[in-house]
Amino acid sequence: MPIFIQLRRWIYTQINQMNEKNIILAFGGYLLISWLGLNAIGETAITQSFTDFVYYLVVTSSTVGYGDFSPVTDAGKWFVALFIIPVGLGIFALTVGRVATLFILYWKRGLLGKRKIKVNDHILVLGWNEQRTLHLLNMLQNEQNTQRPIVLCVRPEIENPRPGEIEFVRVTSFTDQAGMDRAGIRHASCIIIDNPEDDITLSAALFCSGQNPNAHILAYFNDEGLSTLLKQHCPNVECIPSVSVEMLAKAAVDPGSSTLHHELLSSGKGMTQYSVIYPSGQEKTSLENLFLQFKQQHEAILIAVDRGQGIELNPPLNTSISGGDKLFYIAEKRIHQFQWSV
Repeated sequence: MPIFIQLRRWIYTQINQMNEKNIILAFGGYLLISWLGLNAIGETAITQSFTDFVYYLVVTSSTVGYGDFSPVTDAGKWFVALFIIPVGLGIFALTVGRVATLFILYWKRGLLGKRKIKVNDHILVLGWNEQRTLHLLNMLQNEQNTQRPIVLCVRPEIENPRPGEIEFVRVTSFTDQAGMDRAGIRHASCIIIDNPEDDITLSAALFCSGQNPNAHILAYFNDEGLSTLLKQHCPNVECIPSVSVEMLAKAAVDPGSSTLHHELLSSGKGMTQYSVIYPSGQEKTSLENLFLQFKQQHEAILIAVDRGQGIELNPPLNTSISGGDKLFYIAEKRIHQFQWSV
């Protein structure tokens, strides 16, 4: 009895220490012993073809048992019953379990943000503000006219809030080179930085500007002074200041302003603000022509234009529009097909 107990403990220990290399070695030994045993017994119908032999072992050890190959001698039946079936079942179970474990670990690493993301031309969101960030993700998914991948990169120990919808990376710091490489910082086309702490936003924006100067970088600040400081060092970063106080004051003087502001930004329902580039191949025209065209063809309203010198809100109707100018308009939904008949 003590020998049996020690043998059982040894088997349990070996099974617990099984890795990919040991499983491959065990399978190789199982193949060799099975072939030598069956061949010595005289089951040549099973062993004469290596393909048929491996096929028989896999079918038998997986308990499928088609029955197209089977031992015909008594010794062969005993050998299959005492060695091939029980040992094969064990190796098959270990293999399936190990493969399932690897898939679970891979999925879990992605859920916890520990896996390297392989994306290009994506939107990288840095920061976690709970419901605020979830609302931002919703807006991004609704707003995009070209469905770029979205990668959320956070510092807190959380799981992917939108598994299957967005990619997720967790880092210790937004200035950690290895962690930010996992988020594909150098390949992002747009980087949005929104953190509860402005100092973290500032350092992240400086780091991102150095790593990917060609990306469209947006940084949200509660303190407008820090946004001014960032613009001095990184003119290419678009700083988004907090407008909560301004909206309070505006709504106090002009009731309903906050609702109007929310409608213009919301992409879920109602009229929303969008932008479009006037094609470079088109002839110069006036804002008046485009204003009428937008209204008549699309029930949209032109509200501003950017001709490379900053945004002109409510410009005169005689404003000249050239190729490459950006037009801002209000519409029920984004207009994808324009007919520039000017």
